[in-house]
Amino acid sequence: MTPAPHALNLARRTRDLDTLAAGGTVDLLVIGGGVTGTGAALDAAARGLRVVLVESRDWAFGTSRWSSKLVHGGLRYLASGRIGVARESAIERGVLMTTTAPHLVHPLPTVVPLLPSIGRRQAALIRVGFTAGDALRISAHTPSSVLPRARRVSATEARRLAPAIAQDGLRGGLVAYDGQLIDDARLVVTLARTAAELGATVLTRVRAEDVTGSGARLVDTLTGTSITVSARAVISAAGVWAGEVDPSVRLRPSRGTHLVLSAAKLGNPTASITVPVPGSISRFVFAMPEQLGRVYLGLTDEDAPGPIPDEPAAEDHEVAFLLDTINQAMGTALTRADVLGTYSGLRPLIDTGGGSTADVSRKHAVTVGPNGIISIIGGKLTTYRQMAEDVVDKAVAVADLEVKPCMTKHIALVGAPSRSDSTATAGLPSSLVARHGGLARVVVDAATVPAPLAPIAPGIDVTRAEIEYAVTHEGALDASDVLDRRTRIGLVGADADAARAAVEEIVSARLS
Repeated sequence: MTPAPHALNLARRTRDLDTLAAGGTVDLLVIGGGVTGTGAALDAAARGLRVVLVESRDWAFGTSRWSSKLVHGGLRYLASGRIGVARESAIERGVLMTTTAPHLVHPLPTVVPLLPSIGRRQAALIRVGFTAGDALRISAHTPSSVLPRARRVSATEARRLAPAIAQDGLRGGLVAYDGQLIDDARLVVTLARTAAELGATVLTRVRAEDVTGSGARLVDTLTGTSITVSARAVISAAGVWAGEVDPSVRLRPSRGTHLVLSAAKLGNPTASITVPVPGSISRFVFAMPEQLGRVYLGLTDEDAPGPIPDEPAAEDHEVAFLLDTINQAMGTALTRADVLGTYSGLRPLIDTGGGSTADVSRKHAVTVGPNGIISIIGGKLTTYRQMAEDVVDKAVAVADLEVKPCMTKHIALVGAPSRSDSTATAGLPSSLVARHGGLARVVVDAATVPAPLAPIAPGIDVTRAEIEYAVTHEGALDASDVLDRRTRIGLVGADADAARAAVEEIVSARLS
């Protein structure tokens, strides 16, 4: 069987490295395999450029896998007067939900329980904010059939959506809708595969060294061999590591922490439970229903100075803050014993001086350093497509490249239902379809493992076929790639321990 043009695997990686070693100048070298880097590679390939994307570790290894999994319409930014950022978020949310990745992004109801802790004046302000959010949705031309309008609901309906909220004094709830990703890392992998389908060379475990505006030395971290690549333009999409690529870049990382809880502990909610942070009109804590029977509780916003860790860790006071805030709305208080795992990510915020990181703008910026490296910094996951467009526009201008205009508003990613290679998914597990969309049947049909639809471990709704597919089509090169990024089994240590042996066996067999 001829491999699909979007299939990423070890054999393709080897061929691509051999082609690069043969020499020749590429149009664009992109450094960083998060959501913005893969988005930039897709944008550039769609314009007809010869583009090479390198990531020193794995797709979505950094900040891109540590988000709240929300594709949000910018309501928080509207509340703080950042109208431009808010509208950009709403527009990009609409593109993702209607064209780019409707198979990966779904509407999520979010309910603010109207409890005695929320006075009528505060409730009125929240309702005004939700109405403004509807106005943003309308201005972005996102239909209510995709994102329903905000509304007030009864106490009975509020508890149906979120059974764990307190009953005493509950006078109803305010419900609004936003976009929710099945998984942020899966979006990044899908972007990388779609870029590859359009002709981009996309490589993990390749570190860029001695980077200038005209190329870099690329080191294959699996073998230690290196290749010098010349490029007409070089983009750094390295996120919080941008200063290591171009020392002229100044960032102020902030840490956002989430807790992982059992959905059953919260009554298996179908809506995000949203609680205002005391003393703030624009910050909330969310308890969001997620895949694998989990709820993610977030989000903090903490200054994170110093060296950048590979995997940031939650601090005790963040755990306490999240539990204390959500417990204002809980019928039975959550405790640290209910926390199954935590994850933390670093936002690559632009350093604008003092003040709280919560007040630092999420607006992105494109810079050109003294050595000619073009950096994309700041921003957020929801607006990755616009960020990619802006940085590729800059690269085109700097290198005076002849290209077609940006096309990514109209490109459906691998697995989207509008694509010709997407097929019917009836009869397949809903969790499999949620992660793979219109390619879910291909995942099963391509499997050679025994019992392809069996769970990889008891109680974990990831199939054995998905583990194999991660290696044969999604570029996974070891068990950690599968546990921590192609699936999110690794967010809970006990789950990872239960699945690890079976995952390692399948990965080893497919890489041998």
